Amino acid sequence: MVNIPKTRRTYCKGKACKKHTPHKVTQYKKGKDSLFAQGKRRYDRKQSGYGGQTKPVFHKKACFL
Repeated sequence: MVNIPKTRRTYCKGKACKKHTPHKVTQYKKGKDSLFAQGKRRYDRKQSGYGGQTKPVFHKKACFL
């Protein structure tokens, strides 16, 4: 995970504020993938049986040093 500040000074629209004030910032994680999405059903059907991996598996991940 990237180190990101927990608060951020940004504009507040409230009637009392109407100026920049510190706001709490949170990062959300991706939800669990559904087993019943059309793409997942199609992929599972294609993968079943003999024939090995049917779709490309990405290996060329960029390396930043």
